[in-house]
Amino acid sequence: MTSTAPGCWAEAIRAGDFARAWMINDRDLLEIAHPPKHTGPRHLQRIWRGEDLKDKHVLVRCYHGLGDTIQFLRFMSPLRAIARSVTLWCQPELLPLLEGAAGVDRAIPLHDGAPEIAFEVDIEIMEVPHAIRARRDQVEMRGPYLALPPLAVRPPRREQGLAVGLVWKVGEWDKRREVPAVLLRNLAGFGVTLHSLQRGASTEELAAVGARDVSTPDITALGHRLRQLDLVVCVDTMVAHLAGALGCEAWVLLHADCDWRWPPSGARSFWYPSLRLFHQRRPGDWGHVVAEVRDALRARLEAGRATAAT
Repeated sequence: MTSTAPGCWAEAIRAGDFARAWMINDRDLLEIAHPPKHTGPRHLQRIWRGEDLKDKHVLVRCYHGLGDTIQFLRFMSPLRAIARSVTLWCQPELLPLLEGAAGVDRAIPLHDGAPEIAFEVDIEIMEVPHAIRARRDQVEMRGPYLALPPLAVRPPRREQGLAVGLVWKVGEWDKRREVPAVLLRNLAGFGVTLHSLQRGASTEELAAVGARDVSTPDITALGHRLRQLDLVVCVDTMVAHLAGALGCEAWVLLHADCDWRWPPSGARSFWYPSLRLFHQRRPGDWGHVVAEVRDALRARLEAGRATAAT
C-alpha cells in the first residue's frame, strides 16, 4: 500500500476514498519498473503484480511490522471469499493469534528462504486490499476480528479506580512516536493506577513513571493483559493495533505528522472504533497531549462515579 505520490494516496485512504486509492495503486503497477519478485529487503518488496487471485492457492507474506499484520488481517475473509485457499506466512510470535483467524486456512512461521508450501500466487498482506478492491464496509471494523486462546491462569482481581496500561517507546522506525517516560507520571493518582506494558523498560524508567511492570514478551498474554485493564494509553505501535483488533479500549498518542493510517485530526478512526486518538498540536510537544489524557482520565472517573451513585 505504497505510492509514488504518497500524499495523494494517504489523503484518499484517510478520507475513506478507497476507489481513488486503488486507482493510484493501479497507476503505480503500470508505471513503476518493478524489480524481479522477492529481491531486495523484505520490507521494501512489492510482491503482487496484478495477478488474478480468484480460485487460486494464495500465499500471504507478512513482511512488515507486527501491527501492520494485525491491522490488515481483516482482509483475509474477503480474500478467502474469492481464493481457493489462503496461507498466512507470518511472524512466529503472532502464530497463536492468527492460526484460527477468519479467512486463514493455514498459518506458518515466517523465516528467511522459501516457504515449505505450494502456492499459485503470493502477495504481501498490505497489498491485499488493493488486490481485492476492498470497499469501505470491508475496511471499517464493526466488531473484534481477533480471538484469544483461553487464559491458563485466573485473572487478577479488579482494582478500585482505573487500571491503566502504558506503552511509551517504539522500535527504531520513526522515533517521533516516542513519549518521554517521565511525562507519563502525571497520569497517576486521583484514582488511576499505572501498569507498564512496555517490554524492556528499565527499573529507572518504571520508577520515573510510577508504574508496576506487567509486561510480557508473549503477544497472547499481552492480549489478556489488555482485557484485564480498564484501558491502555499507548504510542503508535503494535499494542494499539492489538487492542483495536480485540475491541479493547486504548487511547493512542500521535505525533504532529502522524502515519497515514490515522486521521490528521479528530479522536476517532474507522479502522478501530475502540481507539481514541490524541494528537500533538506542535511537533515534539507531548506535554499538552499528556495533559489532555490526564483531563480525559479525570472525566472518565467522574462519569463512572456518577453512574455508580445513581
